[in-house]
Amino acid sequence: MHPDTAVILCAGLGSRMRPLTETTPKPLLPLDGQPILAHTLEQLREVGVKRFIINAHYLAGQLEEFVRGYPEAILVHEDERLETGGAVAAMAAQGLLPEAPFYVINGDSYWVDGPFPALTRLARAFDPACMDALLLLARTAGAVSETSKGDFIWPRDGALTRRGERDVAPFVYSGVQIVSPALLVDAPAGAFSFNKLWDKALEAKRLDAIVHDGVWFHLSTPEDLERAEAVLQAREVGNTT
Repeated sequence: MHPDTAVILCAGLGSRMRPLTETTPKPLLPLDGQPILAHTLEQLREVGVKRFIINAHYLAGQLEEFVRGYPEAILVHEDERLETGGAVAAMAAQGLLPEAPFYVINGDSYWVDGPFPALTRLARAFDPACMDALLLLARTAGAVSETSKGDFIWPRDGALTRRGERDVAPFVYSGVQIVSPALLVDAPAGAFSFNKLWDKALEAKRLDAIVHDGVWFHLSTPEDLERAEAVLQAREVGNTT
């Protein structure tokens, strides 16, 4: 069963995307005819998600205006940026999150599904009995744009591990995951990265992943956005004609 709630993280400054983000928050930058965030919400609706919780900080007024078009969405204003983990932990502390697993998606995430929707694949693979979080990873070799040294190493006969300081990892976090409320138990207050929660789950052997079987776009710079637009306009991915 798919989660019925999704958290979409939209409070970032989008510094590497400047000058485009000087006047527009990164999730609202246009891609293939509509804002990046609109694509994400459309994919969530398609798998039956009924409730969106979206945080905002930088240029929050524009996100507030955008969210008015989505009656199932709740906008959470952050006076001070709480980073990825702190934002979700604060939502839990405020009683905004369900007692069941939910999606957490970065507001600048953009992907094209493979044979089956990535969100469906995540939902089917998630097992709360042995997982506190399930990540959607993308292959660095197949990503559209630069992915630096990657994030995770996952040998065929071994466990998911972090990339070492000198390693080049074959997998990168796509910005899409399913999280159990158990991951947020005893989470600290204030600003912190989701990495802190993942490290806790890794240590307990309760962090798992699946690999995206479609195309993932890393949207970090204006050049990344231009490249993604060119690929999509050429109809080199997806099922459009």
